[in-house]
Amino acid sequence: MLARKPCALRNGAPFKDWVLPAAIERVRRKLASADDGNRQMVDILNAVLTDGLSAVEAACAEAIAHGVHSADVVLNILARQREPAPPANILTPAALTLRYAPIADCARYDNLRRTV
Repeated sequence: MLARKPCALRNGAPFKDWVLPAAIERVRRKLASADDGNRQMVDILNAVLTDGLSAVEAACAEAIAHGVHSADVVLNILARQREPAPPANILTPAALTLRYAPIADCARYDNLRRTV
């Protein structure tokens, strides 16, 4: 039945004739040997819609540089790039600075427990 369906995921048929950027093509070739390689490739190509072709290609290149080629790794790299930068540090006003730095002192804690 799959032989008659156009664009069916069989033997890499939907991707064989496509001209893909170099890094994405390398990932496609590596995924060709996996059982679910075509489905993983679909996941990677779907990421182009949200992240753009250049970001997906860069993520594929980074994944290959690390010696991995699964869709999960590529999508994880893309997700890390989407994360916002950490917030800027806020300067503490002088009135709120600590006079005495906290110390890890279990004996003090035990003394406080005994008095209550």
